[in-house]
Amino acid sequence: MTRTIVASATREIVIGFDQPFCVIGERINPTGRKKLAAEMVAGNFETVIKDALEQAACGATMLDVNAGVTAVDPNATEPALLVQTLEIVQNLVDLPLSIDSSVTAAIEAALKVAKGRPLVNSVTGEEEKLEAILPLVKKYNVPVVAISNDETGISMDPDVRFAVAKKIVERCADFGIPAHDVVVDPLVMPIGALGDAGRQVFALLRRLREELKVNTTCGLSNISFGLPHRHGINAGFIPMVIGAGMTSAIMNPVRPQEMEAVRAANVLNGTDKDCMNWIKTYKDYKPAEGGHPVAAPVAVNAPGDAAAGGRRRGGREARMARG
Repeated sequence: MTRTIVASATREIVIGFDQPFCVIGERINPTGRKKLAAEMVAGNFETVIKDALEQAACGATMLDVNAGVTAVDPNATEPALLVQTLEIVQNLVDLPLSIDSSVTAAIEAALKVAKGRPLVNSVTGEEEKLEAILPLVKKYNVPVVAISNDETGISMDPDVRFAVAKKIVERCADFGIPAHDVVVDPLVMPIGALGDAGRQVFALLRRLREELKVNTTCGLSNISFGLPHRHGINAGFIPMVIGAGMTSAIMNPVRPQEMEAVRAANVLNGTDKDCMNWIKTYKDYKPAEGGHPVAAPVAVNAPGDAAAGGRRRGGREARMARG
């Protein structure tokens, strides 16, 4: 059984087909958030701290940390800012972290100070990227997100995206990185622009699980990009991708509707042992008049927390905007 181990200084999480779905909190990312970007540039981390604590309280399994505040000379500005952000977050919460950057120097700087076993987010199929990132992944013995695009861009053909993923897994093996330390992002297309985007990713996930035997992730809200009431689409998408074999996603754990879908899928998939996380989270849940919840429930244990019986984007030009 494929198992990808990530860890903070005090907590180990397993991403796997037999584990609760891994929710990677997306909020610590200034991409598309002008206020957060301006704060971080000014050395103000109030929103970072708020987002870290809130995502942890709402049930995130991991947190993605991104410091891509500018496209102007990121090689000079991003490494120090990413290190500063990472150190703040890892001293604030005990969740494992995902180091999210497209800047090789920033990834290396963050790996030097990261506690535990973080996830590197990410590498693509361009040979230049593979040669830059994979030696770092091997040196620090950490898992890596493999995004299914290469020099030709993002293919609309799912067979091409599978071929790129296979290439990355094989190149990882050349560097001595096992397949269980590669988490493939098959790239979720917006359903509003590509009508069979859902069916595409379901088929891709089954192939990745059965043929490459790798864990998978995605930018979850890409599926609903451009549509109204995106959270409803996202919540419907979650149990379907989990059923197809996806084992993690970069998403916003603060949205109760989407986290409820994750927890329900864990129950129905048999990865919430004895339904204990569901019961602890919702035993006192009472809908308000009209069927709407009074308040968002807070998870007692994050999905995938080993103690509970189980265990984004600036670095990803391939990703569309968050919801």
